[in-house]
Amino acid sequence: MRWTPEARKKQSEAIKGWRPWDSSTGPRTAEGKVIASQNPFKHGARSRQYVEERRALNNVLKNLLMD
Repeated sequence: MRWTPEARKKQSEAIKGWRPWDSSTGPRTAEGKVIASQNPFKHGARSRQYVEERRALNNVLKNLLMD
């Protein structure tokens, strides 16, 4: 769906009226906080696979530069 400028403005005003951020609490338990802390690793440039591959590549480059 493509948002028109008018639809964006209408939606923005509606959300400002709902104020969902006022009732957002985030994780409350220690377990929930641990789970939430892993959210950046679920996809994209922060995925666990990406981070591990990047770390391995950096190690290879360091070893090459030290020789």
